[in-house]
Parts: sequence; structure tokens; C-alpha cells
Amino acid sequence: MESIAEGSGPLVAARWAGGVSFSNATVVDMVPPEMLPWIDAHWYQFPPMNPLWHGILGFVIAVLGFVSWCGNGVVIYVFSCTKSLRTPSNLLVVNLAVSDFLMMVFMCPFMLVNCYYETWVFGPLMCQIYGMAGSLFGCASIWTMVTVALDRYNVIVKGLSGRPLTVKRALAWIAFVWIHAAAWTVMPMFGWNRYVPEGNMTACGTDYLTKDWFHKSYILVYSCFCYWLPLLTIIYSYSFIVKAVAAHEKAMREQAKKMNVASLRSSEAQNTSAECKLAKIALMTISLWFMAWTPYLIINFSGIFETMAISPLFTIWGSVFAKANAVYNPIVYGISHPRYRAALNEKLPMLVCGGSDSQGTADGQSQASAATVATTAADEKP
Repeated sequence: MESIAEGSGPLVAARWAGGVSFSNATVVDMVPPEMLPWIDAHWYQFPPMNPLWHGILGFVIAVLGFVSWCGNGVVIYVFSCTKSLRTPSNLLVVNLAVSDFLMMVFMCPFMLVNCYYETWVFGPLMCQIYGMAGSLFGCASIWTMVTVALDRYNVIVKGLSGRPLTVKRALAWIAFVWIHAAAWTVMPMFGWNRYVPEGNMTACGTDYLTKDWFHKSYILVYSCFCYWLPLLTIIYSYSFIVKAVAAHEKAMREQAKKMNVASLRSSEAQNTSAECKLAKIALMTISLWFMAWTPYLIINFSGIFETMAISPLFTIWGSVFAKANAVYNPIVYGISHPRYRAALNEKLPMLVCGGSDSQGTADGQSQASAATVATTAADEKP
């Protein structure tokens, strides 16, 4: 404790003695003068955070940043350099990795420096840019997951009747994702809400404490288009995917029973297994994403509706859970994607846990079903 206080400056050491802060000190005391106009009066009621929390936050962010840089960097490298993985659908996967990678490249260094000084030290303009960048990359990530869900719906549910995803359509979807995200996240820079320091004073985000309903309306509308609408779209898509997979499995069992055999062709069983696996991978990734961003939604809604007291310590969890999202996706794909594992074993074998999949290439050649194979073949035509 004492070493943390000494490394953070004489003011913190003066405010802390044996881990107890003086009663007249507040969490705002170390904020630079130019940042004070951006601090809501709500935060003046809280005593300074224990410096140990800033140390823990800095350590966690550093670990998340390192893992995210390595994981997403490897995903981008492998998918971009492996010809068999350069399909229209996988362009969406690469875009997801890019958004996660950029989030931590941009946000991690700022957080580390601020955790050392225990306050925001980069001025109002960088606070605005930091808040906008976090919102931009987060929104791009969730809408990329929406496009992945829609692509899986088109392949697994519609099958051969669905319109194949081409490179042009995939690029159009990616352009829409980034334009849509940029349009929403730039609005606070022009007066509809604003980006301000959060309660722990080491990060910046949307202002959810201003009483003006004009500013509150931004959070409500933004949550509809960047949280609830994507959530409902994903639930709709994957509910039909699960139904389609279940119906396919049931039909295969009934047909095998009529033919008085244990199962039909082994390839058919492999296809069904791959369908289930792809659905589980995407469902897991999306569930982890919403688990990461839901704390931020709760914090924002608690602020605008005043349903609960928001402490500086509570805001830390929003930052940690949101940034942890950038770590999940490469881990999920590294463990569960057969073709990715096969390519990773070829490019960077030291990173494959438990060795390569002996059937990785074979499984990868039939990703979901006969419909998927047909769609992929159509995509790869010149």
C-alpha cells in the first residue's frame, strides 16, 4: 500500500495513512484544473479511491491489452494469409478482430498512464476522443457480430435458397458497420450528450449524470440502435438456426430408424456436428460480448434514471468488462474453429494448444451442411 502511494505522488501519500483517507478529501482532488468543468457534481461526494484499486485496474488492463493485441493480431494474420480462409464470411471475422485490436491499441496505453497518476491527465480534447473511440470500436464490434449472425442464418436456415454472400456484399456490410458506428459515436462531439471522465477518473465515457433530458435522450436512443436492436436481431437469427439444426438432426434420426441402421452416412453426421459447432461458436461469442457490455448499459441507465447510487469503484467494472470483450473472440475462434486451428498449426504451430486437429482440414471442408458448401463454392467463383 505505502509503495503504491509513494509512487503516485505526495498528494496521494498525504491523503492516505494506513489505507484510510482523510474525510475532507474527494475523488476529484487530483483532477487537473482544465478537466474540472467536465466533472459532474455527483463525484464530489465520494472519498478518494484506495490507490491499490488503481494498481489492480492498471495491471488487469495491461494483461487484457497484451492478450488482445496478440490474439487479434494472430487472427488477422492467419485469416489474411491463408487462402482457404479468405472467404466472404471470414471477412466479417477479420473485421471483428480489427475492431477489437484497435480498441485495445488505442485505449490500453491511456488507461495505464492514467492509472499510474490516478486521474485523467491528457486534457479535455483527448477525453472526448478517447470516449468516442471506445464507443466507436464497441459499436462496430457488436454490429459485426450481427452481420455474422445474419450470415449464419442465411447459410444454415435458408440453405441453397439463400442469396450467397459475395465479397462485394461482405465489404458493403463492413462499410455499413463502420459508418453506422461513426454516425452514433460522433454525435456527443457536437452537443448531443458529451464524453466526460468516469467516476474512477482514469477513463472517459458518455455523460449519464446530466439531468437534462436532451442529453439523457441520446443514451436512450443510442442503446436502442447499438444494444437492443442488435440483441433482438441476434436472438431472432439464432433461434431459427437452432430450430433448423434440431429439425435436421431429427430428420436424420428418423430416416436412419426407417432404414434400420444406427446412422446415415458418416459425412452426414459430420456435417450435422459442424452445424451445431458453428452455431455454438457464434452463440458463445455473442453471449460473451453482451456480458462484456451489459455492465456499461446498467451504469448508464442507473445514472439517467437514478435507480441506484453509482460509486467510482462501481465504474471500474464497466471499464474492465467492456475491454475484456476484445480478448474473448480470438480465444473462442482459436479453440473452436477447425480450419483456423489447421491454419494456425501451419503458420504458428507454437500457439496451438494440444496440437493440431487431425480432422481439422476435413471438418473445415464441410463447415455447416451441404447448403454451406454450396454457398461457399458460389462465393469463391471468380
